[in-house]
Amino acid sequence: MESEKRSNANRDSARGFEVIDEIKSALENECPETVSCADLLALVARDSIVICGGPSWEVNLGRRDAREASLSGSMENIPSPESTLQTIVNMFNLQGLDLTDLVALLGSHTIGNSRCIGFRQRLYNHTGNNDRDQTLNQDYASMLQQGCPISGNDQNLFNLDYVTPTKFDNYYFKNLVNFRGLLSSDEILFTQSSETMEMVKFYAENEEAFFEQFAKSIVKMGNISPLTGTDGEIRRICRRVNHDV
Repeated sequence: MESEKRSNANRDSARGFEVIDEIKSALENECPETVSCADLLALVARDSIVICGGPSWEVNLGRRDAREASLSGSMENIPSPESTLQTIVNMFNLQGLDLTDLVALLGSHTIGNSRCIGFRQRLYNHTGNNDRDQTLNQDYASMLQQGCPISGNDQNLFNLDYVTPTKFDNYYFKNLVNFRGLLSSDEILFTQSSETMEMVKFYAENEEAFFEQFAKSIVKMGNISPLTGTDGEIRRICRRVNHDV
């Protein structure tokens, strides 16, 4: 089974799965075949955000684990760092998520990292003419070039929010207003749509409003076609032999 962990968007980027394994092992020792890996991931996502200073929300439980995964499906349904705004909007709409959900959920990029290969084009060849992305603050771009050269070092990691990289706050939006969004797919929220631009400015000025909408939107996302009842299974081990969840 090839999992979406190996998709272009996640490979060598999504990490920390050994923590999931440890939690799942402890759960199985106390209460075997009761808490699914899907519920565990949903709970860990919530608690990780709370630990980093973000909002809390009630996690709906009762999910079951899928018996199969789709690498190709994840490649098709996870936006790339170079996706256009319309492409991202369409992907979210297909999952029942609207523009407000999109902007709020992308605010999760206030923590986390991206690899050099995910934004190199903005630094050196944005339009195919060996040019730099003009929607990227030039001082910030020069700083990024120090660790992300024109070739090599593809896996070098950079904070999505360079100001408060380990704190869940609204600096993601403040950075976009200052043209310091790391990924093109982030900065376009401020440069390609007046509607999303207004949301970005609003959340940049009102962290409480961002937190409130984020909590609503992530609950909505967590309710996208869950397996329940007798569908799927409850795995005893989240990580497969081939190291895929």
